[in-house]
Amino acid sequence: MSFAIKRLDHVQLAAPRDTEDEARQFFSDVLGFIEIEKPDELKKRGGVWFEFGDSQLHIGVEEPFSPAKKAHPAFEVTDLEALMTQLDQHHVSYQHDDKLPGAKRIYTTDPFGNRLEILEWL
Repeated sequence: MSFAIKRLDHVQLAAPRDTEDEARQFFSDVLGFIEIEKPDELKKRGGVWFEFGDSQLHIGVEEPFSPAKKAHPAFEVTDLEALMTQLDQHHVSYQHDDKLPGAKRIYTTDPFGNRLEILEWL
């Protein structure tokens, strides 16, 4: 094979039209992601982009919208307890899961119902 996949560049989650402010509030204010500028040609499609570490999360408009209930991104954190406190302060619910050996993890949803996994490797 003459090619190699280098890394995951971004993950895209779907959202309903005109929900960019809700996405900003959750992904920036609650999770601490940094909003990045979308290319001018793509701005007219709606949605909003974020970065964290060396990865990106794109929130794209999908019509009709249906949240991802099983498929999900998994975000690794350095202090899951601190993140859970942050989620509690913002009244964001989550479920503990102890089925992955060597990790503490929770599941939550974004404001649009998309499933998110958040974990800390021990």
